[in-house]
Amino acid sequence: MIVQLHEVVERGRVESVVEYFKGRIYQRPPLRSSVKRSIRVKNIYEIEVLDYQDKFLMLRVLCDPGTYMRKLAHDMGLILGVGAHMRELRRTRTGPFREDETLVTLQEVGEALYLWRSSGDERYLRRVIQPVEVSTVHLPKILVLDTAVDAVAHGANLAAPGVAQLTRNVEPGKPVAIYTLKGELVALGKSLKSADEIARMDKGLVAETTRVVMPRGVYPRTWKTKSGSGLR
Repeated sequence: MIVQLHEVVERGRVESVVEYFKGRIYQRPPLRSSVKRSIRVKNIYEIEVLDYQDKFLMLRVLCDPGTYMRKLAHDMGLILGVGAHMRELRRTRTGPFREDETLVTLQEVGEALYLWRSSGDERYLRRVIQPVEVSTVHLPKILVLDTAVDAVAHGANLAAPGVAQLTRNVEPGKPVAIYTLKGELVALGKSLKSADEIARMDKGLVAETTRVVMPRGVYPRTWKTKSGSGLR
């Protein structure tokens, strides 16, 4: 991100203010935003001054999703007392995706789709479109029994009897990816327990389903509807 200060400020003072924004910060979305303008808490995990010349400040920021960079720039200007605004923004990473040879342009996707439709050649299409499972490689995972898959696909929360395996980095309140035993992504969720707690549970809910990915009916329905229950 490139921030333009409205007046020249001594570099040491700029670096001190930038460091002030590391950690938990409070933000209210800007006036021109598509979300409710309520105070929200975001985490700035890393923030580094890459360059500072005249009024232009180049920063590298690692933060929570939904953090407003233009608001961050504006708030820095307020603390410095000179005003500031975001001049440029470049996203270099989101989740497991980075600026590397796996990224493609929309034009390349369009060309691959045209080639497949016109000649039936799907090789290029397979190269530019990655499986949905790639988007969750960085998340803790819970693998579920075949008998539990369709219930989760219908939006049910995951209960302990449906769990087959899980990774040790599952933590309460954190996102998890719910998979079949074949490695297919079923849904995204929020863990309600730690990995050690889930391993000892025979009943009770272990994860809240937040977004279903797999269509209903891919796996046979083996569950019964019961109000307020999870998987059986």
